[in-house]
Amino acid sequence: MTVGPIALTCGEPAGIGLEIAEKAWDALRADIPFFLIADPDHLPGTVPVQLIDDPTEVSAVSASALPVFPHPFAAPRTPGNAVAENAESVVDVIAHAVDLAMSDQVSAICTLPIHKKALKDGADFPYPGHTEYLADLGGVDNVVMMLASDLLRVVPTTIHIPIADVPNALTPELLQTTIRITAQGLKTQFGIAAPRIAVAGLNPHAGEGGAMGHEDATVIAPALDQLRAEGFDIAGPLPADTMFHPAARARYDVAICAYHDQALIPIKTLDFDGGVNVTLGLPFIRTSPDHGTAFDIAGTGQANPSSTIAALRLAAKLAQSA
Repeated sequence: MTVGPIALTCGEPAGIGLEIAEKAWDALRADIPFFLIADPDHLPGTVPVQLIDDPTEVSAVSASALPVFPHPFAAPRTPGNAVAENAESVVDVIAHAVDLAMSDQVSAICTLPIHKKALKDGADFPYPGHTEYLADLGGVDNVVMMLASDLLRVVPTTIHIPIADVPNALTPELLQTTIRITAQGLKTQFGIAAPRIAVAGLNPHAGEGGAMGHEDATVIAPALDQLRAEGFDIAGPLPADTMFHPAARARYDVAICAYHDQALIPIKTLDFDGGVNVTLGLPFIRTSPDHGTAFDIAGTGQANPSSTIAALRLAAKLAQSA
């Protein structure tokens, strides 16, 4: 597999990100050329490290050492305890990676987990999460968060908002935009010429004819009918509780869900360690592992790098297809 270098951002240094970055390099070596943007003093030191000044140096380094583009942080790494002094640098590392992607110096970026509260407290971070910040950096108004594995692809239409706000946020316009961006991403990045899309209802049993809520009939169904008239291959709104068994999953390429947990629970249940977060609609390729900072095991050596390895492999695959 031949692709340009992938920039891996360090995320919250107090979490498991730096540990799984080292483990991912040890597993991949030169197979996937990536480099880490981080403070070298934060690294656990379990693998050889080579500092670089430019992404072009990665291919000559990655077989024998983890290439690291140094980015200084204000405070030492304290596993399990995010400190406010490091928040600004966490944000700056993400922005640096996007600059490299937007200037075609890297073929993709892969982001290690951040801790949203730490960034809000320490850097007044105004975004609900990584995805929204990347959209702003990329200069786009609408992006889609897809979680992908070999078993399932899911997209939450509404993302980091309280469940009480979902019914009002789930507008026909948002649903249609989400489906359009998803379909285009499946075509251009995943090579699926005619995507089959399944859409989950908001309410139990997709509303059951209005007996369990009206949104499925009055909001979701008309929006899907319009897209079908335009040629989209769409099934739904479907009862979410029968969408994720093996026979059902074989009938679609992606499941569009109404809200965050409706999408993430099935994929994390089916493939917790292999799921990858992919942001569709950006002017660059972005993937990330499908888990958080795991402060409870940070510094213990227990962190599983499988999702990060999968995220780097998928980033390389998407870059090759771009």
